[in-house]
Amino acid sequence: MSSAGPTGTSPAHESLWSPDRRPLTVGLVLTITLVAAEALAVSTAMPIVARELGGLELYGWVFSAFFLGSLIGITIVGGLIDERGVLFPFALGLGLFAIGLLICGLAQSMSVVVAGRFVQGIGGGAVPPVAYVAIGRSLPQDLRPRMFAMLSAAWVVPGLVGPAIAGFVAQTWHWRVVFLGLLPLIALAGGMASRAMGAIPKAHADTDVADGIAAAARAGRRRRYGLAIATAIGAGILTTGLLQRELPLLGLMVGVGGAVAVYAFRALTPAGTLRLARGYPSAVLLRGVITFAFFSVDANVTLLLQEVRGWSASAAGIALSFATVSWSIGSWYQSRHSVRLGPERFVRIGFPVVAVGTAGVALSLLPVVPAWIGIPFFAVAGLGMGLAYSQFAIIVLRDAPLETQGTLTAAISLSDSLGTALGTGFAGALIATSVRAGSGAGPGLGAAIAMGAGVAILGFLASGRLAAHRAAATVGEPVGAR
Repeated sequence: MSSAGPTGTSPAHESLWSPDRRPLTVGLVLTITLVAAEALAVSTAMPIVARELGGLELYGWVFSAFFLGSLIGITIVGGLIDERGVLFPFALGLGLFAIGLLICGLAQSMSVVVAGRFVQGIGGGAVPPVAYVAIGRSLPQDLRPRMFAMLSAAWVVPGLVGPAIAGFVAQTWHWRVVFLGLLPLIALAGGMASRAMGAIPKAHADTDVADGIAAAARAGRRRRYGLAIATAIGAGILTTGLLQRELPLLGLMVGVGGAVAVYAFRALTPAGTLRLARGYPSAVLLRGVITFAFFSVDANVTLLLQEVRGWSASAAGIALSFATVSWSIGSWYQSRHSVRLGPERFVRIGFPVVAVGTAGVALSLLPVVPAWIGIPFFAVAGLGMGLAYSQFAIIVLRDAPLETQGTLTAAISLSDSLGTALGTGFAGALIATSVRAGSGAGPGLGAAIAMGAGVAILGFLASGRLAAHRAAATVGEPVGAR
């Protein structure tokens, strides 16, 4: 008996681990696990890298370069998916990721590490859109939430043991092993996933218009490449400007960078995204809103526990581990109930849970409150992310036209990355302002936490826009149409 198509439901005996789906499941889970392990390992090993190679002033750019590269990779791969299917973009992305690892592992200066991280970012940015489209085109609707839960769970083991292992390897052997040691594992995971992706069909189009669609795709690709670069440049100028001391320079860089980033983002996302048009355009924007809210606090939890409450780095890392586990619990729960309750309901639950969890972290700033109280609160925020995070992609895969899934899922990842970057950038600016004023990091951290909780509340208020008018003529309007 044949299984149902991607838009239907699967027979009762089918699962993610059935023989025909097992290679894709294992390949994607291993790939995401290795990308997660690399992200956490770099944060642990980079101080050792900076001490050996020098160039401490470039420390922040090691992380910024990855983000800027990912913006380009996300956008480019979306067009490639729609035109050539998922296999070629996946192989290209993993190849660039591996090249970036090699550059970093052999680097003799911090500037070369920055360049390697930029290449890694381009390759790493290709992975989420490819994974989303592979799920949308190969799995029936009732299995998609379970697969998203599996991908979220792929962060659990790296989140629990990754930093400790990376620190041990960097100190006992050499920090270069942290980069180079992942290369064989990347090849193994990529080989498994690639075999499964080769069987995933491209988007179908009517024969009479297929040539026109292909020509339009080719014509639009070059424009998207330019817009992707503009997005990265604009976001880079904006986030750098937030840290400037001189107000005129700060205002100029934020204004110019913001204008460029908004223009490019508008052109790379579905029509109506910035005005919260009903349906999947709102899903694209709100994905960035929830990452802004969460990661503006996530990036600074360990700073709070170490600098304000005097904890050790290893003890402070417990907060991140708890949030990683609770995120996976939330993702597992939604995978069991998303089809029945609907993704919109989980978003409306997730946003206020994130708001409560992030706001509660502020209690750790108070000397009269035990510092550990922030850890369970931050785990609550992680739970909210697990409930809501994958729902935006589910909405897009459910409602968007098949032939634009690649571009639209790339738009989700683009919004995700921008939300993360802007959340951490604004939070960093608040903390830097507090430190320069002589008040220490505490007031800035409090302001950053309040900002994150406030943005989560705004996301909840806007989440009613996710319900689309099914009969509206604009449903399925192509990306970039205005």
